[in-house]
This record gives sequence, structure tokens and C-alpha cells, in this order.
Amino acid sequence: MKFFKFEKQVGKNISHFNSDFIMSRIVRTEKPTQIGCMYLETNGVVGYHEAVVPQLLLVIAGEGRVRGEVGSTVKVKAGDAVFWGKGEGHETTTETGLTAIVIESEELKPSEFMWEKE
Repeated sequence: MKFFKFEKQVGKNISHFNSDFIMSRIVRTEKPTQIGCMYLETNGVVGYHEAVVPQLLLVIAGEGRVRGEVGSTVKVKAGDAVFWGKGEGHETTTETGLTAIVIESEELKPSEFMWEKE
């Protein structure tokens, strides 16, 4: 399990085409990619299971806890990203609610674009 950041502070200013915004790059793929949005309500849980393909969880609202195959749970909040490799066991829980974008693809390599969390 690896942790990354996609907060505004790690993004880059974009000015092409008279634009004025900040972009936090996440991933680029050429192979099929599935992207979804998960809504966990109060006391929600994504039960412990193995990742079928590499998976990136991008927390966009709320907070919760994640765990991998070893160790204790780790608190996550909006702006945090968690990456699990293919076959890695993991679980996500929340007491208060959490919304996240989930990206799944054989060729996910978030370290190519994202800042690793310290």
C-alpha cells in the first residue's frame, strides 16, 4: 500500500489557451481503465478483498480508514490517494462518510505523476 497526494498544493498552474487553473495530474493509461465514484455512508465499508488489478483510491470528500495486508489502519481524508497493487488485500471503512474516485487498470503507475505522501 502506498500513499499519494493530489491536493491543490501539489498541482501546477495551467495557462495554455488563456486558462487559469491548477491541475493535479493523477494517471495516464493506454490500456482499458475503469473509473468509478464510491459513496460510503455513515459506518460504510468496502470489505477486505484482493485487488483484481492495480487500484487507486482518490478521497474527494469525508474521511475514513484504510488497511492493507499488514499493519494497522491508516486515516485518510479528502486529498489523499491510496494505491494497491494487483493481488494486494485491502479494506476501506468510514464512521462519518466518505466519497472517493476509484481508478482500476493493469498499467496504473501513480508514482509517475503524483507526489508520494510523507
